[in-house]
Parts: sequence; structure tokens; C-alpha cells
Amino acid sequence: MHVAFFVLLCSSLTRYLMVHPGAPSTPWVVVLAVVLALLYILGPVLGPRRSAASGTLTAAPAFWLTAVIGTWITLVVLAPSFGWCAVPLFYTGLRSLRTKPAVILVALLTAAVVGAQVKLRLRYGFDPNLLFAPPAGAAVATAMFLYSQRQADRLRTVITDLVRTRRELAATERREGTLAERQRLSMEIHDTVAQGLSSQQMLLQAADRLWDSDPVLARRHVRTAASIAEHNLTEARRFVRDLAPADLADGTGLDEALRTLADRETSDSLHVRFHQDGTPTTPLPERVQSALLRIAQGALANIREHADATAAALTLTYLDDQVVLDIADDGRGFTPTDRPGGVRGHGLPAMRARLQQLGGTLAIESTPGEGTVLSAAVPLPT
Repeated sequence: MHVAFFVLLCSSLTRYLMVHPGAPSTPWVVVLAVVLALLYILGPVLGPRRSAASGTLTAAPAFWLTAVIGTWITLVVLAPSFGWCAVPLFYTGLRSLRTKPAVILVALLTAAVVGAQVKLRLRYGFDPNLLFAPPAGAAVATAMFLYSQRQADRLRTVITDLVRTRRELAATERREGTLAERQRLSMEIHDTVAQGLSSQQMLLQAADRLWDSDPVLARRHVRTAASIAEHNLTEARRFVRDLAPADLADGTGLDEALRTLADRETSDSLHVRFHQDGTPTTPLPERVQSALLRIAQGALANIREHADATAAALTLTYLDDQVVLDIADDGRGFTPTDRPGGVRGHGLPAMRARLQQLGGTLAIESTPGEGTVLSAAVPLPT
């Protein structure tokens, strides 16, 4: 539109100089044409500006728009051929004013164009096109601009809504991530520090009861509690450093970690053994290894604290599409309920939550007096 304005301005000036050489008004026409060009060039400085906050155009200073329109009308009076510059000026007015004042301005500019063309062509006879063609062109130009402006406003509203929605989604994801991290930390603490402290408490209480009657066994309980405390200290330091199980540090595989766990949890009152079926075709993800090891730790802590069992078994089975960890004991058993997590407490719900995060499942089979089997299954990545 800017290029069209200057092309029309130059062509109108050229036509005037060619048709009216040496006319008395020529200097004024040239000066006014230059002034109009300068005013139009100064439009980005003196004219309408786009607001950075709302994206809308602010109103142009009144003196700039008045100077542009006044200079053009004076030119049209002196040289009617400058009326062709009205079309770019239509858009200048439409961009600078609100809808109603802009439409009124377009009507006034159209009237000036019609008057100029009638004056220019009157000597050739009356032509109806001179009365109807400029208003029709102005109406089309105005309708196109207003429609485009309306569409732009709608698009700007949609973009604003999308940006706001994206910010809200980001805030929601941050909140959900924070809650998920809190839940994960609570499960990590429950499966490491809390379970270790519970085992130490039971061993120390047993040692206290046996200290006079069987000091050898009491000291063995104390040594076992000290070993658990040492391992818990390692777990705690590792937990603070990177929240990964200490048994999986230095590239130790899940099978070796479970075997080490079984050996560590074996005592005079509880014998724990480990068995592996199959071999993994691909290395298990660290998240899967960590989750299964934590589940085994929590299950053995529950067996020691609640089951009154003498034997337990960890069985790690690699199938084609999943890996399954079974923890079985010969303890007192219980009756699983329909509640999420199966029973009261935090152990089983935490196990189930870990598996759900990996797309896995937890199955509980138990009968009072006949022991318990926990089966944790995690799908393997394809």
C-alpha cells in the first residue's frame, strides 16, 4: 500500500507537469506533492503505533492526519489527477481512526475524488461512472479492510487465549510434577530409612529381651542391627546424592542387587533366598530396576515386621514382554481387602503407586495361616 501511494503520487505529479507545463500553480503543486510525501514518510513516527501490550493500533495524532488529508485535498483542488492517491489514504484513515470516524473520513475523501473527477471530465460531457465508480471502489476497499481487521482481532484473541492456556497448562504440569516428586520422595524414604529403622528397632528390642538369658544371640541381634544401620547410612547418603538405591550403584544389575538384599536380610529367624528365571534380552531401564528393588526391600521389611515368617523367597522372572518379581513367605498371611493398596499402611500402596508409574501391576495372594505372595509385573520396553 505504501508503494502504491508513492507510485500514484509520482504518476499524478508527472501527468500534471506534462499536461500543464508552465502553469502558474505548478510550483505550489510540486511543493505540496513533496510535503505530502514527507508527511506520509513520517507516518511511522507521527502516525498510528501498535501497542506492545495489547497489539492494537493507537490513534494517530490529530495534527498529522489533518495535515495529510488537508495537503491532499489542496492538491486535488489544484490538480484533480491527484485524486487517485485517495485509495492508500483510505487505509491510512481506517488504520488511524475508529470505525465510525474512519468510515466518515472515507466518505469525505470519496466525495473529494468524485468532485475532482467531475471537474476534470466535465468538458467531455457527463459520465455516470464518475459518480458511482469511486464510491463503489471506496466501499469495496473499506469492506475488505474492516473484514481483515475483524479477522485479525479474532486471531489475536485466539492467540491470547492459547498463550494463557499454555501458561495455565505449564503451571498445572509444574504442580503435578511437584506432587509426583513429593509422592516419590515419600516412597523412597518409606522404603529405605523408615524400613531400616523399623528393623533396627525390632532387633534391638529382641536383643534387650535376650541380653540376660542368651547374650550370644542378643549380641548377634545387635550386630545385625548395626549392619542394617550401616547400610541405611549408605542408603541415606546415596539418597541425598541422587535418590538411587545404593545396591544398584556402580552398575550393579538387578539380579545381583536382589541377591545381596536376600543375603543381608537373612538372619537366625528369617531365611531369605533369591532365584532368577530367564535372562533379559535388553538391559532393564534404571527406573524399573530401582522400583523393583524398592518393592523387594519394602516387602521384606513387611515380612520381618508383620508376617512372623521363617522363610521368604525372591523370584525374578524374565518373560518375553514383561519382568515379574515374586516375593513369597510362609508367614501368618492375611485377608486382602478391596481397598487400593490391599491393606492399611503405606507399604503396599507405595508399591502399587511405583508400578502404576511404570505401567505395571501388583497382585496379592494371601490366606490367613498360609503365607503371602506378592507379584510385581512391569512391561518391558519394545
